[in-house]
Amino acid sequence: QVQLAESGGGLVQPGGSLRLSCAASGTIFSIYAMGWYRQAPGRQRELAAVITSGGNTNYADSVKGRFTISRDNAKNTVYLQMNSLKSEDTAVYYCNAVLRSDSRTPLTTVWGQGIQVTVSS
Repeated sequence: QVQLAESGGGLVQPGGSLRLSCAASGTIFSIYAMGWYRQAPGRQRELAAVITSGGNTNYADSVKGRFTISRDNAKNTVYLQMNSLKSEDTAVYYCNAVLRSDSRTPLTTVWGQGIQVTVSS
């Protein structure tokens, strides 16, 4: 079984920065992609950023130029550097991984428990 452990959230003032980390542990054969989704109160969960094992990235339009996703494949860890934070970035951020536990199983999606990011003065 695979678990995702998120860290780095908290309270920050508008214009500030935070760095989220998410480490995958357990029985892992390969990870195809890791990413961050977010869900604000009263809204649906949405993609913030994703990165594949090959380093290809995709960002929501609302975070382009402010957020940077990166990955340490050796540590099965993904990071989200968030700069120039705005109040509208306030949300629970969820780590996501698309992976195989062994060579014979299909790709599966695993979610972290979520971590709160609050941008407020």
